[in-house]
Amino acid sequence: MDAVLWIVLGVVLAVAEIFTATLFLVMFAVGAFAAAGAAALGAPVAIQAVVFAVVSALTVLAARPVIQRHKQTAMETGETAFGVEAIEGSSALVLEQVDAAAGMVKIDGEVWSARAYDATQVLAPGERVQVIQVKGAVALVWRDVSAPGELPEAER
Repeated sequence: MDAVLWIVLGVVLAVAEIFTATLFLVMFAVGAFAAAGAAALGAPVAIQAVVFAVVSALTVLAARPVIQRHKQTAMETGETAFGVEAIEGSSALVLEQVDAAAGMVKIDGEVWSARAYDATQVLAPGERVQVIQVKGAVALVWRDVSAPGELPEAER
């Protein structure tokens, strides 16, 4: 009966991992399955708990550094950025007035919804802005003070 409880706990943790996508709960699910194995071999509950704790801890200690290493940004690894990471830090052209509530910008030839990163800024069409951050499908932008109104060759 103890093995069934550990298996249920492992499945619950694995399913919860699907909703969190942190790759953290799955490590405890592995510990629960190991404890289920110990229970199936007839180990007392105290030993099962120790197996759960030790296997979970070892899994966290072994897997987390690998996961963290793979989560590094392209800037940190020296690789070419792609996706949202490539957009952050790029320059954009305001197409429709951008304020704290709404707006439209053109980033590398693509039209994006935008909001001002600083809620007090109101950016007029034609202004150059810097993409500070991307949240979902909305670019948070800041007035680009380096070259106001100038268009790069690619956007002319």
